Amino acid sequence: MPRTSADPSRDRPLSRPIPPEAIGALPEGRPLVELGTGMPLARLFRFPHDFPGWHPISPAMAHDMFTPARPALTPELMIRAYAAGIFPMSDGAQHDSIFWVDPQRRGVFPLDRFHVSRSLRRRLRQGGFEIAVNRDFAGVVTACADRDETWINADIFSTYMALHALGQAHSVEVWMDGALAGGVFGVTLGAAFFGESMFSRRTDGSKLALVHLVERLRMGGFQLFDTQFTTGHLESLGAIEVPRADYRRQLQMAISSPADFFAPERCADQPSEQRSTQTS
Repeated sequence: MPRTSADPSRDRPLSRPIPPEAIGALPEGRPLVELGTGMPLARLFRFPHDFPGWHPISPAMAHDMFTPARPALTPELMIRAYAAGIFPMSDGAQHDSIFWVDPQRRGVFPLDRFHVSRSLRRRLRQGGFEIAVNRDFAGVVTACADRDETWINADIFSTYMALHALGQAHSVEVWMDGALAGGVFGVTLGAAFFGESMFSRRTDGSKLALVHLVERLRMGGFQLFDTQFTTGHLESLGAIEVPRADYRRQLQMAISSPADFFAPERCADQPSEQRSTQTS
């Protein structure tokens, strides 16, 4: 098995729960739109007009006082969005606009049904790679955004970096021959992990990262692994679509519960006598 490492210089905060009553309600009645072939219908919200909990300084202020300036996308706003069940996207890396997406059907990974194929099990046994956590978070996000079509613009990128600095965004990375070969990153909130994106530079790079991420989430007591949408690739590993109402119920339970993304490291830090007592 490959060696797993986490950055020892960083604190390892618990993923703190957030009470459901702290989350503002989203406006209803937004029309459903098509996001693309094979993707579910979704409601789109404007930023910041429809954002939960957003209140302008004064409704009477002239509109052009907010033009071209607009409220910044902050980690706090991002957390409120995830807790309300919506997530941000942009039309491209060079686009300044941000919109919030509320899919009619949501992609999730049931943590007890993650499927590892025979070939992937064989690849895991072969080794020749190292799993790291948060060693190069910026590198993972950059690699995920380095595509012809991307939804990660400069504001979204910088907000993920700020969430990472706060201990609420993490990357699981696959390293081969001293180079980043694949990875996945996401945001934690309570016992929910919101998977944002993944990439591969070597064969099975993203799959290897996902296997170790799922093991970490299971060990840390996570209840929800949100993939936002599903693809054929994700479905082959066990991802499913659930109706928005079902997702919202799972979300409210997960964000109001604690979890520990660094449970494997905490377990490894304990004396062997203490570990054996806890598992006996």
